Amino acid sequence: MIQNSIVIIGGGLAGLIAAIHLKNNNYNVLVIEKNEFPKHKVCGEYISNEVLPYLKSLGLDINSLHPKHIDKLSFSLVSGKCINTALPLGGFGISRYELDQYLYNEAKNIGCVIVQDTVSDVEFLDGKFTVTTNENTYYTSIVLGAFGKRSNLDIKLKRNFIQRQSHWLGVKAHYKLDFPEDHVGLHHFKGGYCGVSKIENNLVNICYLANYETFKQYKSIEDYQLNVVRENPNLEKIFKNAEIQFEKPLTISQVSFEEKKCVENHIIMIGDTAGLIHPLCGNGMAMAIHSAKMASENIIDFLENKINRATLENNYLNDWNKNFKKRLRAGRLLGKLLEHEKIAQAVLKILIIFPFMLSIIIKKTHGKPI
Repeated sequence: MIQNSIVIIGGGLAGLIAAIHLKNNNYNVLVIEKNEFPKHKVCGEYISNEVLPYLKSLGLDINSLHPKHIDKLSFSLVSGKCINTALPLGGFGISRYELDQYLYNEAKNIGCVIVQDTVSDVEFLDGKFTVTTNENTYYTSIVLGAFGKRSNLDIKLKRNFIQRQSHWLGVKAHYKLDFPEDHVGLHHFKGGYCGVSKIENNLVNICYLANYETFKQYKSIEDYQLNVVRENPNLEKIFKNAEIQFEKPLTISQVSFEEKKCVENHIIMIGDTAGLIHPLCGNGMAMAIHSAKMASENIIDFLENKINRATLENNYLNDWNKNFKKRLRAGRLLGKLLEHEKIAQAVLKILIIFPFMLSIIIKKTHGKPI
């Protein structure tokens, strides 16, 4: 039985950022992560520059990882018709493998305790949490949930979204490919979207989201890519010249974009655990970082006895809705519109005539510098 001020379940992007923020404010932090570091993850690996001031305030030097600085977007439909625009804030490309390892080392160096273990249960009673893992039992007043898109804990907590099947599959790999360093490509294909951008070490991350109904007709990822993804001439050209650097692509199934509660059983949820924006908006990593900031600031107020638990939870919910609710709604709406090829073609024709509207759409799914 171990007493800790704060327990964070999950050592991904949001969990590690929250750990660093809280430890910088002199709180004891325990991060429980089931996987070893470093680890590749299915992710677009593009981060909006909106979070750079905050990362710098935490003492993090992202430039030391040699990210690629991105300020241009290319968007195309299945037909290959393409529109190009400048990204209002811009962003940077960095792999989760490098970024998570860097954050892990930074968190360890400042005194965060990080253990490799699996959480099997979380109970809340009389203002205290009991966190049960395969190896230990922890008692704490604060728990943050940062366990990703889907977890057995979601089932244990009986979260609404986990009760319903999702028809989305994520696929990602790194490639050697001649691709512009300052671009992120977003290419539509029948049943999904594919993001392409440079990361460190002159590699290119290709990550796509596929509707399972179109995917299940094929025997393998390779067959699906050849017969469906590469129907878009832009993606055909990219894959034709790309040399995969993984033994095989990574996949994740049952990716859900349904609404989630950002506080459940008094657990403060952050990152993908609290809500997942449609990948075509290209802003999930920035939102994960921002959510860690909001949660940490409210938790500090609670631990300093400035607010009670009910106010902590309500304040975080209000912060979440203020910063993300419209973005998530816009992402879901945009995703549904572009699932229909005729509507997508009509939208693109409008954007070609009025290109400034694409910048408006981008702003709707991105935030201001934090």
